[in-house]
Amino acid sequence: FNLSIRGHARCVEYMKSFNLPMLMLGGGGYTIRNVARCWTYETAVALDTEIPDELPYNDYFEYFGPDFKLHISPSNMTNQNTTEYTDKIKQRLFENLRMLPHAPGVQMQAVPEDAIPDDIVDEDADDPDTRVSSEPRVLFEGPHCLRGPSRVSEGQL
Repeated sequence: FNLSIRGHARCVEYMKSFNLPMLMLGGGGYTIRNVARCWTYETAVALDTEIPDELPYNDYFEYFGPDFKLHISPSNMTNQNTTEYTDKIKQRLFENLRMLPHAPGVQMQAVPEDAIPDDIVDEDADDPDTRVSSEPRVLFEGPHCLRGPSRVSEGQL
């Protein structure tokens, strides 16, 4: 593919347009110089940050010659990707995506009224100036009792 750094970053802009959390992961097949340029620019695009085309001097500065710029001139290589070839890639991609397991949906269901004891529900009405003690107390009676912190007022500490 003949894809420029700006063209690659447009993919990031497109994904950002959905306003969803995004995790960007790398791929392969690039030269070290160009993948560093690409990730630098894509990170800036992801963060809505403008960065200069001039590269700052660093230990690897000579790797980015002869122009020492972030963006390189696009290649004059002819595009040898036929429509048939790119359609096959898309078809294969969609088949692979179809085979991925989907995340289970979270379904709504009624919570029984007696599921949460009243003393826990009324916790918001408690005095905010009390501290939580590390002494265990029984919250529920029975074979599967839960233990939890008890509340102690400031003066009892």
